[in-house]
Amino acid sequence: MPRVLIDIQGKDFRRPDHEIQPFFVNRWSPRAMTGEEITREELLRMFEAARWAMSAFNNQPWRFLYALRNTPHWETFYNLLTPGNQSWCRSAAALFVIISKTTFDHNNKPARTHSYDAGAAWFSFALQGVSMGLVVHGMQGFNYDRAREDLGVPEGYQVEAMAAVGRPGDPDDLPLALQEREVPSQRKKVDEIAFEGGFGRIG
Repeated sequence: MPRVLIDIQGKDFRRPDHEIQPFFVNRWSPRAMTGEEITREELLRMFEAARWAMSAFNNQPWRFLYALRNTPHWETFYNLLTPGNQSWCRSAAALFVIISKTTFDHNNKPARTHSYDAGAAWFSFALQGVSMGLVVHGMQGFNYDRAREDLGVPEGYQVEAMAAVGRPGDPDDLPLALQEREVPSQRKKVDEIAFEGGFGRIG
């Protein structure tokens, strides 16, 4: 099968074992960004992609809280991050906190797949951003309790993750330890994640 991922510094990082659309393999999560701003239109295009994700009962439980750099909200979001993530997110164009509503709108009963559904919206958001040539990087390295408090997340919503978006930058501008990690990661084989008939069964 031909290589799908474009070479990075002359290296061939990813080859799928089965034929799939190239955008699945081409999506990865770099950290190097320029610090340049993104436009509102670019932001809205990513939210529009997230809007069309699937969800149980079409409940659409996902919510995206965000701050653009050089706005009054930026420091609030940036200060939620762990020091390690602050070291590279300082060059992001926008920071996001993804939350999900834990109940159904139509009957107020628990929605067991709220996190699952929010993940579908996040993936749509990420794929759209990558297709636009942006860096899109999700993370759990932030203070969840402070995110709830500082961003006014009400009861009935769960804080899920943070993400950074920006324009691709020079990996040499990252801290040395992160420069070494600025390559597409590999994945487990299909037979390690898919089991016919029950957990751990093959065939």
